[in-house]
Amino acid sequence: MGAGNQTPEPTGEVIDAVKGNWVDRFAPAPARPYLRLSRADRPIGTWLLLLPCWWGLLLSMLHDGRAGWHDLWILAGCGIGAFLMRGAGCTWNDITDRHIDGSVWRTASRPIPSGQVTVIQALAWLVAQALVALCILLTFNLAAIALGILSLLPVAIYPFAKRFTWWPQVFLGLAFNWGALLAWTAHSGRLDWPAVVLYLTGICWTLFYDTIYAHQDAEDDALIGVKSTARLFGDRSAIWLWRFLVATVVLMALAVLLAVGDQGLPVLLVALAGPLAFGGHMQWQLRRFDMSDTARLLTLFRSNRDAGLLPLLFFAGALLV
Repeated sequence: MGAGNQTPEPTGEVIDAVKGNWVDRFAPAPARPYLRLSRADRPIGTWLLLLPCWWGLLLSMLHDGRAGWHDLWILAGCGIGAFLMRGAGCTWNDITDRHIDGSVWRTASRPIPSGQVTVIQALAWLVAQALVALCILLTFNLAAIALGILSLLPVAIYPFAKRFTWWPQVFLGLAFNWGALLAWTAHSGRLDWPAVVLYLTGICWTLFYDTIYAHQDAEDDALIGVKSTARLFGDRSAIWLWRFLVATVVLMALAVLLAVGDQGLPVLLVALAGPLAFGGHMQWQLRRFDMSDTARLLTLFRSNRDAGLLPLLFFAGALLV
């Protein structure tokens, strides 16, 4: 039988959080449920939201051939904003999924279904995080501000997607990779085609890593009628993951060509090494993919922080050429 037939221990800790994380060890007890709502005990989501922002910023700098002190603030602002908006998005997700989460072993220990936080308290926490993130957004140019406000639409829709489509991971990708558009625009003051292609790159990457992640809950999702690409693909998941891998690498390479194609061959070659390294890590994941091994699935999912850092390193290297 599936893991959904087990009952989590009422310790206050979330079952799939990183063991010994800073929230469980060091955060004041009253703050822990709220930090768990924000997934502060699981930093991988913040990284997955942040990395497309930094890709967009560095490619925009390469495209324009310039960098300034304000770019350091964009870099830092994206980091703080990613933490806050990931927290707000996860809080919203837990509010909308509170009845579903209580029926799934892996999520039943989350703060709302376990009774640590009420829905009203969660809503207040959501608003607080969003307001601080708004303060950071308002330091960017008008075009970036407009994009930031528009990003709330896919964020609001995503938690409901698994109720009406087999492809909720697409909606996650739309929300999680918006930073590629925003950070590009925050630097350049305009939205260009390389940023759009980079955004599509991120969506394909999200389909890759979140399909892996969703296989952890495939049995429970089938029992409660929740849709996902993991359930849709089933035994053909490895084939689909390969397709997402190829699409990710091709689209990122195209974004690089569009962004830095006229910056000289040395810059272009260093930047193009990023998509190749990225694809190499994704291939490493695919070789180890086993949809019946939940521990391995979680490990592979978390390894996408390192995968996403690889092109960033090469983009940074291209800036130094």
